[in-house]
Amino acid sequence: MILALGSDHAGFELKEDLKRFLGELGVEVKDFGPTDDVSVDYPDYGADVAQAVASGKSDGGVLIDGSGIGMSIVANKYPKVRAALVTSVYAARMAKRHMQANVLCFSGWFTGKGEAREMLRTWIETEFEGGRHQRRVDKIREIEERLRGT
Repeated sequence: MILALGSDHAGFELKEDLKRFLGELGVEVKDFGPTDDVSVDYPDYGADVAQAVASGKSDGGVLIDGSGIGMSIVANKYPKVRAALVTSVYAARMAKRHMQANVLCFSGWFTGKGEAREMLRTWIETEFEGGRHQRRVDKIREIEERLRGT
């Protein structure tokens, strides 16, 4: 598994912690930055990670900004990306199980390192359920395709 990581300055510390954690799990990481906690614009990093996921160069992604909201908005602009802002282990599990979320978004302000690690581990270990949920994911893909034509 290859995961793309990105953050803004508010998410930098959590990104670095999750990068180390993923290494411990044996997950390959592509770090799209930033390399420090100096103020940056989250759309730049969110776009890079979302593009890596949309193109298939990464199996999934993790994005972190102050609230997590901005990154989730950016990532969901990309076809084939289903980004979920999660605030609990249950939400992380359901994002993968029912929505087949391939990008996980966190708040650097409100999510603790231990909590983020558990949400990330749960998301990685959870399988997409398929069935009726596949029908819904297919409808999202159809919307994307329709909008690309406009």
